[in-house]
Amino acid sequence: MTRHRMTFPAELAERYLDEGLWQDETLDTLLARAVDTRPDAPAIVHPGGEITYSALSDQVANVAAGLVDLGLGHGDVITTQLPNIAEFLISHLAIARIGAVHQTIHMPYGPKDIEFHLAHSKSKAIITLAALKDIDLAGIMTGLQDKLPDLAHVIIVGDAPDGTVAFSALGSTGKPPVTEGPSKPADPCMLLYTSGTTSNPKGVPLTFQNLLCNSTDAANEFGFTEDDRILSAAPFSHLYGIFNFHAALIKGATAVLLPIFTPPDLAARVAETKPTVIFLAPAHAAAIIGMGLMESHDFSSVRFSVISGAACPVELLKRYHSFIPESQIAQLWGMTEIVAGCFSRPSDSIETAATTAGPPARGNEVRVLSPEGTPLPAGEEGDLQVRGPSVFSGYLDNPDANDAAFAEDRWFRTGDLAVMTEAGYIRLTGRSKDVINRGGIKYNPTDVEALLLQHDNIDQVAIVPMPDEVLGERACCFVVPTPAGAPTLEDVCEFLEGHKVSKYKWPERIEAVDEMPLTPTRKIIKGELVKLLG
Repeated sequence: MTRHRMTFPAELAERYLDEGLWQDETLDTLLARAVDTRPDAPAIVHPGGEITYSALSDQVANVAAGLVDLGLGHGDVITTQLPNIAEFLISHLAIARIGAVHQTIHMPYGPKDIEFHLAHSKSKAIITLAALKDIDLAGIMTGLQDKLPDLAHVIIVGDAPDGTVAFSALGSTGKPPVTEGPSKPADPCMLLYTSGTTSNPKGVPLTFQNLLCNSTDAANEFGFTEDDRILSAAPFSHLYGIFNFHAALIKGATAVLLPIFTPPDLAARVAETKPTVIFLAPAHAAAIIGMGLMESHDFSSVRFSVISGAACPVELLKRYHSFIPESQIAQLWGMTEIVAGCFSRPSDSIETAATTAGPPARGNEVRVLSPEGTPLPAGEEGDLQVRGPSVFSGYLDNPDANDAAFAEDRWFRTGDLAVMTEAGYIRLTGRSKDVINRGGIKYNPTDVEALLLQHDNIDQVAIVPMPDEVLGERACCFVVPTPAGAPTLEDVCEFLEGHKVSKYKWPERIEAVDEMPLTPTRKIIKGELVKLLG
């Protein structure tokens, strides 16, 4: 991935190294350490059984050999679109082993989103399922190979159709296992995408140093040990999900896998596998509480829960805690660009955990600024900026976005509004970026709006967030109809489905108005539309 040079200002990089914030570690060194100290301990517990650290290491070495045999290697981007299954984590470690860069694509993404991600990253290979429900993923990927000259290989977990490579074949090539790789701590490890403030997602390269310093801090602050069994309700394709796997690997703990979240599946998995730690989003917590699953299933093994991904209503967090009052709760605030920026600590009261995102992670600095750019005292709301060893170096091939994202001295403009308490804790109060945050998946609706303007019944359109107790936000579509009459919500969703727009971007409410509130330059004032929602 030579198109983006991973650089940090020399004085900051020197400080991070001198203070031990960046260490001489990669995923290889963490896995080797776990194998040395706990070879027979379970690294992964999945619905089909367990994989010990020793067996995991062997599988990673063999899959890495298979990837090399395909001609893949240092600096290449290799993509996965997989649920939280063992093959995801084996792929993650094997990609790192050969010095390649792991790009993830979320499972809900459809053909249009998949094509953009693969094209922008210039991915050389994708590892995915043959199909998901009635979606022919293998067919989608092989079809894209005609459009994407860089996409040399489609690797299928499960039955591999003609023209693809079976994932199982990667581990049985007969080639010598790849037990060591060329990766260095400063190399890019992952390439993740975030919508930000433009219609197209932005590529976020993250180094081993960015990722592992942050997960190490969290694992230490949260008191994780090798005896913990850590379950993620969040997908590993999301930074939050893979962040907690790294924390487990750092401690030689066990990752308990929940392939795809449904409320009953999460509750059953907790009761069956007895995890000690759960990472989840407010939407996950609201769903299992709302369906009475915390009452009907045994959650007593859970000693610690981390909640992140969207603003968590105070009463929801307290309600969740009431079912497992002996456990501890932490709230975490992060972004793809900064990993975990802040998180509350186990020693914090439930009130503090419910109302703040805690203090910064080790090494990170935060500040709250006025619109004029001056630091604000505790208690005053302003723009939140962050700087530190977990903050990325810049967007992939997007100089305009980088210019907008960074202030002087490498302070990253998060686009969030916040208040800092006297104790240095951060309380998030809103966002200045025009994005929808639906259950922790953030997207900009600009491309959907542009598409809907092609609808015969829509003259003007604006999509705005509406508060939701479960998901944090849902999308409401305001339209000025044409003389043909106002479209229904079903009309709009059917139209978007026909244009292969991912379902998570579909609006969930529609409101027809006679005219849009406009600025003098005829830009729609979305804040006024939000007020109409009450």
